[in-house]
Amino acid sequence: MYIAVTGLKPKGIIGAIRFWLLAIPSFNQAKSSNGILFCEAKSVNGYKHTLTAWDSKESMNDFVFSKTHVKAIKAYPKIAKGFTVTYESDAVPSWEDALAKWERDAE
Repeated sequence: MYIAVTGLKPKGIIGAIRFWLLAIPSFNQAKSSNGILFCEAKSVNGYKHTLTAWDSKESMNDFVFSKTHVKAIKAYPKIAKGFTVTYESDAVPSWEDALAKWERDAE
């Protein structure tokens, strides 16, 4: 399976509003996408995290390059800071393990 751990921190009040206007539709789409196995969100230290597990990298990429998600990606530099870590795994990680990897693998 393919794991994606994202952490984004909105920039200011306007950034936060725009972030949520884009994040909610993207998250809802992820939850119903083909190939999704796990999809949760959590806030930690001001970062809005998602943890998703996909049956394949191709399924994940179908979501990543969907119209709704691309719209969010294009707005990202203006509204938030952060990054995504992706990797293969045999199991869905715990939030603790996923966030540790996200922090460790920051680019």
